[in-house]
Amino acid sequence: MFLEFKAEVEKVLKQALASYEYKDLEIVESDHADLASTVAFSLARSYKRAPKEIAEDIVTHMPTENTLIAHAVAAGPYINFYMSDFFLQKTLLRLRAGLETVERNKGKIIIEHTSANADGPLHIGHLRNAIIGDVLARVLKRAGFDVETQYYVNDLGRQIAVAVWGAGRMAFATDKKGDHAVADVYIAANRELEEHSEHLDAVGELMRKYEAGDDATVKRYEAVVNKCLTGVKETLKGLNIKHDLFVMEGEFVRSGTVEAVVDELMQKGNVKLDGTALLLQLEGIEKELVIKRSDGTSLYTTRDLAYHRWKSNRCDRMIDVFGKDHELVSQQLTKALALLSVKAPEYVIFAFVSLPSGSISTRAGRYISADELIAKIEERAYEEVEKRRDDLDETKKPEIARIVGIGALRYDMVKVSPDKHIVFDFDDALDIEKKGAPFVQYSHARACSILRAAAAKGVPADDEYDSALLREDSELELIKMLSKFEYLIACVASDLKPHRIAKYARELAEYFNLFYRYCPVLNADDEHRKARLALVDCARVVLSNVLDVLGIKAPEEM
Repeated sequence: MFLEFKAEVEKVLKQALASYEYKDLEIVESDHADLASTVAFSLARSYKRAPKEIAEDIVTHMPTENTLIAHAVAAGPYINFYMSDFFLQKTLLRLRAGLETVERNKGKIIIEHTSANADGPLHIGHLRNAIIGDVLARVLKRAGFDVETQYYVNDLGRQIAVAVWGAGRMAFATDKKGDHAVADVYIAANRELEEHSEHLDAVGELMRKYEAGDDATVKRYEAVVNKCLTGVKETLKGLNIKHDLFVMEGEFVRSGTVEAVVDELMQKGNVKLDGTALLLQLEGIEKELVIKRSDGTSLYTTRDLAYHRWKSNRCDRMIDVFGKDHELVSQQLTKALALLSVKAPEYVIFAFVSLPSGSISTRAGRYISADELIAKIEERAYEEVEKRRDDLDETKKPEIARIVGIGALRYDMVKVSPDKHIVFDFDDALDIEKKGAPFVQYSHARACSILRAAAAKGVPADDEYDSALLREDSELELIKMLSKFEYLIACVASDLKPHRIAKYARELAEYFNLFYRYCPVLNADDEHRKARLALVDCARVVLSNVLDVLGIKAPEEM
C-alpha cells in the first residue's frame, strides 16, 4: 500500500508543479510526516524565491480530493503528506486477504554468491557472502523477478591443485565431513610444500594437465572437488541456503571459451607481451590485467570473463556478491567485459569478517568453520530455551534452539551494511537478548500466542471488525509500518542493500511490542478486541514474511 500512497503523492505534486520547471520531485521519508518533498529547495535556487514561499505556493495548487492522502501542508520549506483513514483501512484489508504484494517484475536475474574455494569448509568469512547473497535472492524473488542463484566453483586455482596433490600422498579422514577432510589434507600439503619446495613443480604440472583435460588428472580433481562440495552443500542446507546451479571454472577452459576470450582481447584491447605472459592495459586502471601466464595456463580473471559472457546470454541482469579483496578485480572485469561487448554485472562488495584475535586463513588452519559456529550457536540457544521454557516437551527444545540459533547467525551477518567491516564476536552473536532475530521471532510467536488464546476463548480474528476504532498512536504507527514492507522490498531490489530488511524487521517488532504494551487485546471490549485481533493477525503475516525474506524461520512458540 505504501507504494500506492507514494504514487498518489507523486501524482498530486506533479499537478501542483504545473507552472514550475523541475528535474525531480524529491520525495523522501520523514520523521515529521508520512512522506515529504524537499523540491522547494531546488526550485528556490532556480526561481530566486524563498523555499518556504514556494512550498506554500505548491500546496495551494494541490488537488484536495485524494484517496490515500488525508492532507498536505507546507512546513517551512518542506511539503508534508499524511495518510488518509482509507489508506489505513485498505492496508489491513489487503494484508488479511493476502493481497499486499509488490508489482511483479519481468526479467531473469542470475546472482552469484558464496563461491568459496573447494579446499575446505565454509568459515565465518564465507558466511557473510552466502547470507547476503541468499537474502538478496529472496528479495528479488519476492519482487517478482525470475532468479537463479549460482555457485562458481574454482576448480583450477593453485589451492585446489595443492589439495589434489596432497590427496595423492595422504588419505582423507573417514570420520569427518568431506569438506573438513579436504581441509586437513590441504593444510598438511601446504606445510609439506613449505618444507620441501622441490614438490612445487609437481603441483604446477597438475594444473597444466587439468587444464589440458588429461582424463586421469580430471578424475583426481573431480574426486577432491566433489568431496568438498558435498560437505559445503550440507552446511548451506543447514543455513537454509540452496544454490540452483554449481558452475565449474574448468569447463570454460576445456571448452575453448577462455582461449576465445583471450584471442578477442588481443584483437580489441591494449595487450602486450611481458616475457611470455600476456598483459592487458585497461583505461583508468593502473594495474595491468594478466590474461595468460608465462606457462600458458589461464588465470581466474580470464576464466571469470568467459563465465560472465556465458551468464550474460542466460539472463537480463547479473549480480555478483564479492569480498572487498575483489574490488580491483571487479573494476578490471567491468572494463574487460566492455571490450567484449558484454554488460557488466552489478556488484555487492562486502567488507571482511575478522576474529578478535586476527584474520582468517584456511591455508594456515586458522579459521572458525561454519559448522563449528552453527553447533556453538545451537548449543547456546538450547541452554536459553531450557532456562526459559521448562514446560516444553523435550522433543521441541532442540527444534526451537535450531530455529533461534540459525536465525541469530543469519541476522548477525546481514544486519550491518555490506561495506562495513565486522569483527565477529561469539558473545555478541550468541546474545539472544539483543534486538536481533530472536527478538523478531519472539514477536511473531507472541502474535501467534495472542491469536491462539483468542480462538480458545471463542473469539478468533475474523473479517467482521471496524478498523476505524484503531485510533491509538501505537495502532496507527503499527499499521503504517506494516504498509511499508513491499515498498521496502522494491527499494532493496533496486539498491541491493539487504541490511535495510534486517533493520525493518527489528523496527516492525518494536512497533508491534509497543502496540501490545499500550493496547489491551484479549481484555478489550468486544468491538475493540475484534479490530485489534485483526491488527495482530496482520502483524503476524508481515513478521512471518520479513523473516522469510531474511531466510529465518518464524516459530509459532518460543
